[in-house]
Amino acid sequence: MGGPDMAPPTPQALARAPGDPGRGSTADSFTPRQRVAGLRRALPLAGVALIWLFLLAFLVYPLGRIFYDAVTDEAGRLTLANFVAFARDPFYVRSLANSVLLGLGTVAATSVLGFAIAFLLVRYDFAGRGLFGYLTLIPIISPPLVGVLGFTFILGRAGTVNVLLMDWLDRIQPINFVYGVHGVLLVETLHLFPMITLNVVDALGKIDPSLEEAAASVGAREWRRLRTVTLPLTTPGYVAGALLVFIWTFSDFATPLVLGVHDLLASQAYLNIVQFVDRRLFRMGIVISALMVGLAVVFLLAARRYVAIKDYSSLSYARLARRRLTGVRQALAVGFLSLVLLASFIPYAGVALASVGRGWSLTPLPTAWTLQFFERVIVETPKYIVNSLLYSGLAVIFCIAVGVPIAWILARTTLPGRDTLDALNTLILAIPGTAIGIAYIRAFHADLPWIGRPLTGLWIILPLVLCIRRLPYTVRGSYASLLLVHRSVEEAAASVGATGARTFRDVTLPMIWRGVLVGSLFSFMTSLQEASAVLFLALGGWETIPVGIFSFYIAGSASEAAALGVVLIVVAAVSLAVINRVAGARMGGMFG
Repeated sequence: MGGPDMAPPTPQALARAPGDPGRGSTADSFTPRQRVAGLRRALPLAGVALIWLFLLAFLVYPLGRIFYDAVTDEAGRLTLANFVAFARDPFYVRSLANSVLLGLGTVAATSVLGFAIAFLLVRYDFAGRGLFGYLTLIPIISPPLVGVLGFTFILGRAGTVNVLLMDWLDRIQPINFVYGVHGVLLVETLHLFPMITLNVVDALGKIDPSLEEAAASVGAREWRRLRTVTLPLTTPGYVAGALLVFIWTFSDFATPLVLGVHDLLASQAYLNIVQFVDRRLFRMGIVISALMVGLAVVFLLAARRYVAIKDYSSLSYARLARRRLTGVRQALAVGFLSLVLLASFIPYAGVALASVGRGWSLTPLPTAWTLQFFERVIVETPKYIVNSLLYSGLAVIFCIAVGVPIAWILARTTLPGRDTLDALNTLILAIPGTAIGIAYIRAFHADLPWIGRPLTGLWIILPLVLCIRRLPYTVRGSYASLLLVHRSVEEAAASVGATGARTFRDVTLPMIWRGVLVGSLFSFMTSLQEASAVLFLALGGWETIPVGIFSFYIAGSASEAAALGVVLIVVAAVSLAVINRVAGARMGGMFG
């Protein structure tokens, strides 16, 4: 022991003391290799945190904000008075009922067409089957807004068909083919039936042929096998497609407005929000949007619950020999498909003629031809096309940056919150575009720090909302490809010292690039078509092609709107051709 005259230990000696927990010894205890290893472990966690931050900021927060606004008054006090006012207004109640009935009617109509076409393409062989299989996908490449314009040119009161009927039959009054709820149902059905077809084709490919053979071996006839074996086994894919058809119809306000239908929820949400004068109507627009989101979530949960009731674990991809159709049966199949496609291509014919025609008034066809309208939208006002390509391209980049890691988390990890992440990704498909557009207006109207402007005043909000709207397609395309890559391949790379990032870059990515490409192209193609959310957020100079089409048509410049529609169809058709080339019949997974 030292005496009282012993000098106290210096700070340097304390820093070198064994077992000392000071910062000096801790820093010295880590080698550069350990620091690199720690960084490699921290980076994936940081990436997961960034993904959650992105979803919380641009999905959860806007939806939470719109629900908050719906249950509070002007002073911020909680109240249900807004929903009571909605329930007591007969017009809004009728709009709700009409929206639900229109959605159900569209699901029923698309189901009949979708199932029939899917069965013909998968189970039977006939002349032109391959061509019909490709042409069946065409209606999905353009938004209903373009379709409704084409129908008004051909089937409108002064359209080609009515002009011919008045000339041939001496009719005085035109026939109302499209104006009204029946017209909305027609437009939505002919646009959305490929969603049912794709999902049912995908589901039929997963049915083990031995199940139907077993039913046949005990005497079940073809129709009974179809009803008791085949149709129930297509339930997961069909329900996914039917839900998307319902939500798409439920949230579309542009098509009803063009056809003069205002008593629908989506139409009322749009009209109440854009008027910017009556605060009560503006608040009711927010309430309607919150109600649409709530109903969409209920429909999603009900659909998932229905699918979960039964077990579909026996499903596996298998090739079933097609039955050759000849004679009358082949003629009926070809005739049915030709009739459906002829009706589906009516809007394309109308848009194409209007884009190059002049003097089309009370005549079956335009009286003169010109490229002037294309010159106006491509040369004089190229902002619509440039903006659409720019915003959709950036949205795809965001989708890949966020969607591929999400797919990896879902397919390769057991991280906490994985199920919640999957649920959020599925929820995006159910959120009406009208509601998400209004939610962004409410959530991001405050000035940002250091910028002094709200996010709604910056053009970057458009790629962000497009990314959120179309993220599930990239996730599903990547996830489906990851499931086909056996873990042992990645484990083999890790066993020879490859890091996780290098394994993904050199082994996994080359094997899943097709799925990533297909999902990204679907995100790009559907981003080009997005109208519901973008119409609320596009300020002057930010307009996309759908916004331009809507604006031109409302302003009475139908030919310019048609020219933009043709441009949109061409770009989407090229994307679809690439998707079909890469994915083939497995595209149903994008919607399932």
